[in-house]
Order: sequence, then structure tokens, then C-alpha cells
Amino acid sequence: MKVVEAASLQEFVGKELGTSDWFQIDQDRINAFADATLDHQYIHVDPEQAKNTPFGTTIAHGYLTLSLLPYLQASIDDFLMPRGMKMAMNYGFDKLRFMAPVKEGKRIRAVATLLDATEKRDGQWLLKFSFSVEIEGEDKPALIAEWLLMYFV
Repeated sequence: MKVVEAASLQEFVGKELGTSDWFQIDQDRINAFADATLDHQYIHVDPEQAKNTPFGTTIAHGYLTLSLLPYLQASIDDFLMPRGMKMAMNYGFDKLRFMAPVKEGKRIRAVATLLDATEKRDGQWLLKFSFSVEIEGEDKPALIAEWLLMYFV
């Protein structure tokens, strides 16, 4: 994490903050997510049946990929954190698109850019980040998102 003064957050608007480490999506994780969400569609959990789809294998749930954003974000060295931050909260998404499936066994990583930083109240900052989750060896990202985080300083 890159610790900065809250008053300087706006200086980073428009700047790429970095790229996360790679993270592999395996069948055990896909199955665990299916169990947690009760979404057992064969394209996710049945490798034999999934062989007959255009993907040729099982794919991760889009929401599984999305749910990994906090984990991926944590490994971005230059991701911003205001000095003295008491807590941060997920504030939602302005935009979310699932662009390409993540096939079982593939690795993903996130690229973050700060789009906006607004002080909503004294010591309360709303930041909007652009995230692209790349799939190793693929041209198209798994997803793109505009993620909102509220920082309390």
C-alpha cells in the first residue's frame, strides 16, 4: 500500500496504481463458490459436461472473479491508503461488465487506476477506481469495473 495524506488523494486521479499478483482459479475454488452461492450450473461444476461447451472446460462464476477484487487489490503495492485511515468500506460499483470467462486453471490479476477522489464530509473520502481483471494469455479481460470505496480518516 502507498500511504499518502488524504488531502493529496486527488493528485492521483487518472493514474494507474499498479497490478496485483497473479492468482490461479482452480476447480476446488469454483466448487466452493458454487456451494456458498448455491449456483451449481454444470458449466461451473461438471468438467465432463463442460467439455462439450464452446469453452471446453469449466469456467469460474463471474461473481467469483468479482469477489476476488479485495484480495487482488491488497497485493497492489501502490494502491492508495490515506495516512491515519480508520477504516474503508465497499461502497458499490458504478459500472461492471463481465467480458470473458475465466477457464478453470487460468490465472488472473487486477490492474487499478484511480478515477476520482471526493471528500464527502470532513475525513470521509469516496474514491472511484477502475479495475480490469486480466486473464493470463488472453486478450480480453475477465471483467472491468468501476469500484467505489469509502475511506474514513
